[in-house]
Amino acid sequence: MKNKDESNKTTVVKVDSFGDKEEKTNSTETILVEKREKVGLITLNRPKSLNALNRQLAKETLSALKKFDSDPDVGAVVIAGSPRAFAAGADIEEMAEKTFIDFYMDDFLSSWDEVRTIKIPIIAAVSGFALGGGCELALLCDFIIASDDAQFGQPEIKLGILPGIGGSQRLAKSVGKSMAMDMVLTGRNIPAQEAKEIGLVARVVPKEELLQTAIEAAQTIAGFNSPSVRMAKSAVNMAFETPLDAGLKQERLLFKAAFATEGQKEGMNAFVNKRAPVFRNK
Repeated sequence: MKNKDESNKTTVVKVDSFGDKEEKTNSTETILVEKREKVGLITLNRPKSLNALNRQLAKETLSALKKFDSDPDVGAVVIAGSPRAFAAGADIEEMAEKTFIDFYMDDFLSSWDEVRTIKIPIIAAVSGFALGGGCELALLCDFIIASDDAQFGQPEIKLGILPGIGGSQRLAKSVGKSMAMDMVLTGRNIPAQEAKEIGLVARVVPKEELLQTAIEAAQTIAGFNSPSVRMAKSAVNMAFETPLDAGLKQERLLFKAAFATEGQKEGMNAFVNKRAPVFRNK
């Protein structure tokens, strides 16, 4: 996008595990960061550019994700945008004059690959436009919950380029070759319901329910045995990254490893004794 945001500091409300609210100053310039009980919430905050992904936003988002990932009290993260746009693409003004050598020497787009190192689940709450880099960021998350007005697309072909943050690869793995070719080669947008039908989106909800639905899903995940959740995420990702035989072997190994956790003992004991489990994430 062409507009740039002015640097600013914002005040967010942190909700701790006791339900008390405490105002804290957030020194990030392009995102808002909150912690809601066991859920981390990252809100993209470049309204003038419809949350276009620039270098600063990438740096701050990755930093926030890593901090949540290392926080033992956080079990899942939600990444959201604004009602009008999750993210309308990469920052074209930042990239327009770059050359092949610029990207070869300093490929800042590749920093988004670090999202793959985050062990706790990440949910994308998508409202409005998720185009280009915005669609790719949503694909980097573990699953997508979209509002009924959301639109997804890879329109880079209209700019004389192609997806550069893994869009062609993750899109093809998510929706299949034919649909990925359609989106990448024509640059057309698809509405939320179609995105759900082809498997790009997990759920579609009314716009006013989007954030609450995503946070509730994250809270559900965060309430389970954390080691098992991380193992389950890793096992599912193996299906996209390895041949079937290797994935099955890894799943079996992780299944056995879950029996080394206190959570497995608590979960099965609670089931046998017909009570709710109390997981301590060990």
